[in-house]
Amino acid sequence: MSKKIKWGIVGTGWISDQFVADLQHVTNGEGYAVGSRNVESATEFAAKHQMAQAYGSYEELVQDSEVDAIYIGTPHPFHKENVLAALRAGKAVLCEKPFTVNSKELEELISYARDHKLFLMEAMWTRFLPSIRQVQEWIHAGRIGEVKLVKAEFGFRVDWNPEGRLLNPELGGGALLDAGIYPVSFASMVFGPEPERVWSTAHIGETGVDETFSIMLDYGKGRTAMLNGAVRLGLTNEAYIHGTKGYIHIPSFLNSTSATLVVDGEEAQNFQDDRPSTGYAFEAEEVGRCLNEGLLESSTISLDESLGIMKLMDQIRSQWGLRYPFE
Repeated sequence: MSKKIKWGIVGTGWISDQFVADLQHVTNGEGYAVGSRNVESATEFAAKHQMAQAYGSYEELVQDSEVDAIYIGTPHPFHKENVLAALRAGKAVLCEKPFTVNSKELEELISYARDHKLFLMEAMWTRFLPSIRQVQEWIHAGRIGEVKLVKAEFGFRVDWNPEGRLLNPELGGGALLDAGIYPVSFASMVFGPEPERVWSTAHIGETGVDETFSIMLDYGKGRTAMLNGAVRLGLTNEAYIHGTKGYIHIPSFLNSTSATLVVDGEEAQNFQDDRPSTGYAFEAEEVGRCLNEGLLESSTISLDESLGIMKLMDQIRSQWGLRYPFE
C-alpha cells in the first residue's frame, strides 16, 4: 500500500491556507505540521486545519523527522532560501510558482536536489487539473489538427498599495512573476519553453514593477503564442488553443473546471469537472504518487521545463530593463 505523505507547510498566508484545506481531498497525503516566523500564527493555522505540530520557525519545521514533504507558500524572493533549507534537511519539496525570481536561483536548487537525489517540483497546479489533462489528450489525439496558435491571459486589478506584495519590487512584485507565470507556463505546456523569438512590452508603474504586459512568442513553423498579464487590469483569464482542424476554449484556464472542443466549426465535446476541491489537491496527489514510486520529479512539470520557463521570463524582463533590487 502507498504511504500517506505527511506534509509540512512553510508559511501561513492565503495560498498555504488554500493548499492545506485541499489536502482533505488527497488520498495519499495529510497536513501534519506548519512553520511560521511567528509561533502564534503557526498555532492558529495548525488549529484551524487540525494539524499535529506548529513551529515558530521554518528551521524547526524542516527538522521534524515525521515530515515527508515540504510545501513552500512564502513570497517569491524567499523561495530559494526556503527550498534550500528544506532540501538540506533531506525533505521532498513542492514550491509555489514562480519557482524562484530568476533562473540562476532555480539552477542552484535543481543542482542541489539532483546531486542529493531529492524530489523537487514547482506547484503549477493548473497542469494537474482534470480539464487541462483532457485538453492535452485532445491535442495529442490530433483532434484539432496541428496546433498553430495559443492565446492565454490572466489579470486582475489589485487595490493601490505600494507596500503590498504585488506592487513592491523588494518582494518581487509585478504582473509577470505573479500572474504571468500562468499564461507563460500554459504556452510552454503546448509548445515547450524555448521559443525561437520573443517580443514583449510592459507598463512599468510608479513603484518600478510591471503592472501589465503583452508577449508574443514565435516557435517557428507558423506556431505562435500571444500572452497577456496584469495586476492593475482585469482580464478575461481564458485561453484558446487553435489548430488546423479546430480549437479548444478553456474559460478561467488557471483554475479550469471546463473545456470545450470545437472541430470544423462544430462543438464536438464539452468537458465539465465537478470536483469538490479547489484544485490544489491534484498537485499534492502527484507529489505523493512520485514519492511512493521513488521518482525525483514529475513528468507533468519537469525541472528542466520549469527552468526553461524561468529563463524565458528572465529574457522577457531583460527586454523591459526590469531588475529587482535584491538581484
